[in-house]
Amino acid sequence: MMDSTLLTLFGGLVVLLTLASVIGRVLGQRATTADGRATVENLNARIRAWWGMVAIFAIAFVFGRTVTLVLFTLTSFYCLREFISLTPTRPADHTALAFAFYVFLPLQYILIGVDWQTLFSIAIPVYAFLLLPVLSVLKHDTDNFLTRTAKVQWALMLTVYCISHAPALLLLKIPGYEGQGVLLLFFLVAVVQLSDVLQYVFGKLMGKHKIAPVVSPNKTWEGFIGGGLAATLIGAALYGITPFTPWQAAGMALAIVLAGFCGGLVLSAVKRSMGAKDWGRMIQGHGGALDRMDSVTFAAPLFFHLTNYFFVP
Repeated sequence: MMDSTLLTLFGGLVVLLTLASVIGRVLGQRATTADGRATVENLNARIRAWWGMVAIFAIAFVFGRTVTLVLFTLTSFYCLREFISLTPTRPADHTALAFAFYVFLPLQYILIGVDWQTLFSIAIPVYAFLLLPVLSVLKHDTDNFLTRTAKVQWALMLTVYCISHAPALLLLKIPGYEGQGVLLLFFLVAVVQLSDVLQYVFGKLMGKHKIAPVVSPNKTWEGFIGGGLAATLIGAALYGITPFTPWQAAGMALAIVLAGFCGGLVLSAVKRSMGAKDWGRMIQGHGGALDRMDSVTFAAPLFFHLTNYFFVP
């Protein structure tokens, strides 16, 4: 049953992306101004990124839970590397960074793999937050110690702890929904990414009032409201693959949209503070891995805990 549902979902995505690719190509040929060409190229870059994500997630879902966890482990690794690359540290922080990359990052996903939900929830926000400063302070370098420590802690928190809540949906044991956590993961990723794309499209079509011009000049109220509502409606339409009613699915989708928007805005502020436009160059024409996962950092934990609180006995 679930296999046929996933096949239908991915088939629908392939059809939509094919249509979007054709439209993008036509728009690219018709664009005459520099601004128009830049807008279409940005849209096409987002479509290409979606093709890549659909291909990767299809492989992960076909090969099961272990491959899905490996996928997210690698995603967190690249996101953590990008975050650390833009937020400089000192030699005294190298031991703490090594523990972040090679101890706490794999440990977080191993805990999901062995269904140890209690330790998964506290390993980074408690034990990593306490241990990492100790490893740095032992190097006897107190220059900007609080700032340096906070960078490493929050890099780990956002790129590993928060993102890991997406595959952690596989842990949830919802009555009557056993073994279908992968569909919740699909729901989360689809809503948060469609929200990003639709907010961009609505913003370009109707956007006039900027929300935070210094932090993210492309974000407008019209784009946020139009794209957010459209993504919420799509989430409601996907209720059949979730344990939610249509209204519950709409509420969950709205929570994902709002949290994802906040995540994108906060991480844009971090980039601006570092004088960077993108987190990296991993995705051609569309920045780094964290540029695609910034919304997930805020949306995944909220969606996980709302689902856990209301639907898990």
